[in-house]
Amino acid sequence: MRNLREDSQMDVSPIVHKITGILRSGCDVISMEEKLENAGFEYNEEVVEKVLKRCFKVPHLALRFFNWVKSREGFSHTTSTYNTMIYMAAEAKEFHLVDELVEEMETSSCQKNLKTWSILLSHYGNAKLIGKALSMFEQLKKIGYEPDLRAYKIMLSSLCNAGKVDIALEYFNEMIHKGLMLDAAISGQLLKCLANSGNIAAVHKVGNDMISFCSIPENHVYGLMLKSFCIAGRITEALEFIRDLKNKNVNLESEIFATLVKGLCKAERIDDALEIVEIVKKRNGADEKLYGVLISAYLRRNEISKALNLFRSTKDSGSLPNVSTYTNLMQTLFRVNEFQVALNLYNEMTEMGVELDTVAATAVVAGYISQNRVSEMWEVFENMKDKGIVFSRKSYTIFIKELSKVSRMNDIFKVLNEMKASKMVIGNDIFQYFVPYLERKGDTKNIDRIKLLQRGCEVYNQENGTSDVSSQQEQKLELKSEKLEQVSSAHDMPAAASKSYSEHDIHEVCQILLSSTDWCLIQGQLEKCNIQFTVEMVVEVLRNFRLQGRVALQFFSWVEKQSNYRHSTESYNMAIKIAGQGKDFTQMRNLFFDMRRNGCLVTAHTWTIMIMQYGKTGLTDIALRTFKEMKGSACKPTESTHKALITSLCQKKGRRIEEAVKAFQEMIQAGCSPDKELIEAYLGCLCELGKLRDARSCTESLQKLGFSTPLTYSLYVRSLCRAGRLEEALTLVNEVDDEQHVLNQYVYGSLVHGLLQKGQLEEALARIESMKQVGVHPTVHVYTSLIGYFFKVKEITKALEIFKEMKDSGCQPTIVTYSALIRGYMNVGEVSDAWNVFHQMKKNGPYPDFKAYSMFISCLCRIGNSEEALQLISEMLDGGIIPSTVNYRTVFYGLNREGKQDLAKTVLHMKLDVKRRRKFQT
Repeated sequence: MRNLREDSQMDVSPIVHKITGILRSGCDVISMEEKLENAGFEYNEEVVEKVLKRCFKVPHLALRFFNWVKSREGFSHTTSTYNTMIYMAAEAKEFHLVDELVEEMETSSCQKNLKTWSILLSHYGNAKLIGKALSMFEQLKKIGYEPDLRAYKIMLSSLCNAGKVDIALEYFNEMIHKGLMLDAAISGQLLKCLANSGNIAAVHKVGNDMISFCSIPENHVYGLMLKSFCIAGRITEALEFIRDLKNKNVNLESEIFATLVKGLCKAERIDDALEIVEIVKKRNGADEKLYGVLISAYLRRNEISKALNLFRSTKDSGSLPNVSTYTNLMQTLFRVNEFQVALNLYNEMTEMGVELDTVAATAVVAGYISQNRVSEMWEVFENMKDKGIVFSRKSYTIFIKELSKVSRMNDIFKVLNEMKASKMVIGNDIFQYFVPYLERKGDTKNIDRIKLLQRGCEVYNQENGTSDVSSQQEQKLELKSEKLEQVSSAHDMPAAASKSYSEHDIHEVCQILLSSTDWCLIQGQLEKCNIQFTVEMVVEVLRNFRLQGRVALQFFSWVEKQSNYRHSTESYNMAIKIAGQGKDFTQMRNLFFDMRRNGCLVTAHTWTIMIMQYGKTGLTDIALRTFKEMKGSACKPTESTHKALITSLCQKKGRRIEEAVKAFQEMIQAGCSPDKELIEAYLGCLCELGKLRDARSCTESLQKLGFSTPLTYSLYVRSLCRAGRLEEALTLVNEVDDEQHVLNQYVYGSLVHGLLQKGQLEEALARIESMKQVGVHPTVHVYTSLIGYFFKVKEITKALEIFKEMKDSGCQPTIVTYSALIRGYMNVGEVSDAWNVFHQMKKNGPYPDFKAYSMFISCLCRIGNSEEALQLISEMLDGGIIPSTVNYRTVFYGLNREGKQDLAKTVLHMKLDVKRRRKFQT
């Protein structure tokens, strides 16, 4: 055989194709390694890299090949092949494998290049392993590289995605200080993160810096700021921002108003959005974009008549709706079987001269098929092609799915021939929509036709260099790798793979699962439905039924028996999680053993799910035992695994502080970095139990990992204040000299809270005033602490004045703030006012969470209103929030105390019913 190393110009595709065939053959008689050995191929960097990329969807095979080929005489892995394998391991979230590969790369004296660092930074960031990403970033500095704009942008994007707003702001300020010019995309991401956190002052500061230092046009920055407020649901701030711009005589473009209207619609304030549109209409005339936003909002709410009325008034005002508005209306009307109304819109659209696009054309053709008016569909289809419409592969896929539903096989063949004539790749993903249906029907004639067409497609694809899905995947991976090479922002990172299912199919399966409580009836309907199940689809269905574990796990068990389907690691992980959340630990363990028996890869994520579920329930002994079992299986714990274990060991139920300290030290020694949530839980537990030496040791470890001094001390100070150790907290703050002004900004809210807990109002107010003097205004944390304090000392008027001042200053109340109001009203006997606040939360947001419900239930039962608390239990269940055992017990005891034994029995029935619905076996 020709030596590949001597002929760099040789086309290696045929060899790559043969090797990939061996890897994917799956024969157990002769091992893959033996087949490769017998084949006698020679390997170079290009061949190995291409083979790995073709195995992107089967990373376990890629790893086997990667390990086998490095033992071949004359071949050594290169930076490029390591990069490809690291990328695949990171995509599969096998970060223990990533660590091993990086370590192996170093021992092999294989130098990391820019692409290696980009892969590591971006994937650790995307997986929210922020500690790891921060550590990697610091390593860059230590080995002599000054992080460039690209590295900063990856880090900033990752921090924003993980919600680490304080650290993200530090990095942004560092970039500005170094003169690094940030682009609008990443700046906008930071603005959204800040707005979500409630740091409104920082939004304005970053916006000003973008204009002053990043040379981004003012109007673009204003649009991004407004968008961040709207996405975060901070409509008050958005409206105030618009007013400020108008007062500054800034010329507001139509895009600004479109953003505001979208935000108002998202916040369910459509009346306000209509008012804005009317104002714009009076000043500048009607704007079809604004009306389009409103019409889409009505359609999302299924208020079709209102959408149509607004659509008509838009036309009456002289504005011509755009193609996307027409398309949205037509799609909705076709979906609700208003075929003629949708068709009238299509005819009107063409008469009015609105240019048809592919999405609109696809909707119309699919609409005809859904009504089984297929002969007319073909006329419309040909007419559209004559007008220059080029249908996409996605369009043809939709047509085939719709035709499958109405059993029009001859027309499906016609669509397939259209695809073939358009030189489109017809892969197995298309055939799978209808082949299983034909097999169940026993339609051998059409099955033979399909196989003939399939073979023809394979020959065509091979001749045109797209021999199989793996080669397409290789091309995609090549593109992804190129993007990593050229990465300029996190937005250049690889996009998620397209869905292998339709929302319609998901909806259909969910409706079937909800249709009855009798599994035999459900199973009968599932057998009749013409749906090709994929792993991604099954995972999505399970996710939708995660609170109804019994039916979810019955579906999981049923779908496993279907032809052409096999569970994957992802579907098993979801099922294991659902069983654990329902406290069905026997079934959770059975699924785990079943997963191993079926040859699915048991990942670190699988172990982490089980450890987390045991830990959350307080079964920390079993969680520890599972953690040891994991390490014994040679599976390396990830940062998420350590976090799940340590968090459970620190919580009050099942607390094991000595074990938590050992686990935290083990985590640090393993080179894993904890995130803010874990640090707060761990330090909070240590401070509460008075283990301040261990707490100090923790802060020292964090500084060695690259956490800044102000951030490390602020986490410790907050924990001390929450544990009521105010003196120790104040002493700690005074220890810091160089960066005390920064630390004060971080911790003054915690110190104010601590002072108020001790009843030291004057000292708290003095600290607030001193921070105002240096330009730091009270945060939502400070205002909430003051409200809680004044209710506690029965100064209701003062508490309400603080609440008003808070809203007037543009500080948006959080769930914690509203909870403080409810608790305060209940403590002073103003029950109706507490209910008013609660109803306001449900109407305008933020919607009550588990903690808010639990607090209100306890307060109601304490004053003898347990029947109202029972109503809240029902509300929780309706809202998808599972009440805890403590919630049920509190209401049960309360009703019995009040002499309402019959109602108390209903609480037990509710609890048992929920338990039955969440467990696979009852």
